[in-house]
Amino acid sequence: MFKELYEKSLKLAAHKSSKVFLGIVSFIESSFFPIPPDIMIVPMVIAKKNDYLKIFLIATIFSSFGGLFGYFIGSTFLELSMTVIEFYGYEEKVLNLQNKMSTKSGVLFWLGTLFLAGFTPLPFKVFTITSGIISFNIIIFFFICLISRGLRFFIVAFLSAKFGEVFGSFIEKKGGFLFSIIGVALVVITLIIYFIIN
Repeated sequence: MFKELYEKSLKLAAHKSSKVFLGIVSFIESSFFPIPPDIMIVPMVIAKKNDYLKIFLIATIFSSFGGLFGYFIGSTFLELSMTVIEFYGYEEKVLNLQNKMSTKSGVLFWLGTLFLAGFTPLPFKVFTITSGIISFNIIIFFFICLISRGLRFFIVAFLSAKFGEVFGSFIEKKGGFLFSIIGVALVVITLIIYFIIN
């Protein structure tokens, strides 16, 4: 099933209305769709390098609003939410998290986790839905979505425009590892700065 969806996403990237489809895929990927927008961003940017900023913005904005939709699902439809979360095997982690959210360390942990979910290959929809379940501050939630998704999609779009198919091949093989390393490093640096200031 995943391979079929992957192939369809690649075909949509070559469609004359690819930007519309990118917006749709970016939106639904943040709440239930399993294929990330990067699959479309890379070939779209390679085909139209001058549009890389526009493509990055479409993916970022629609993915962030899709995150709000995931938040709404989590806050309104608990049974459906848990079905999605159980599919990815995160149900126990979500239940443990609910007990930690009353503490400052729990909130900081969730901020870092949410950023990593938006930036790395973690299933972002699990974390947008969970944010709704635990009633996480929606303004901070949306801000983190914009930052994490925007940073990730900008890197993908910019490097695709710069290096073309070479980067496309690299991200297909090692993209998950690259974004995981960068994401963890950013969270650690942010936490160090936070504790120094406080």
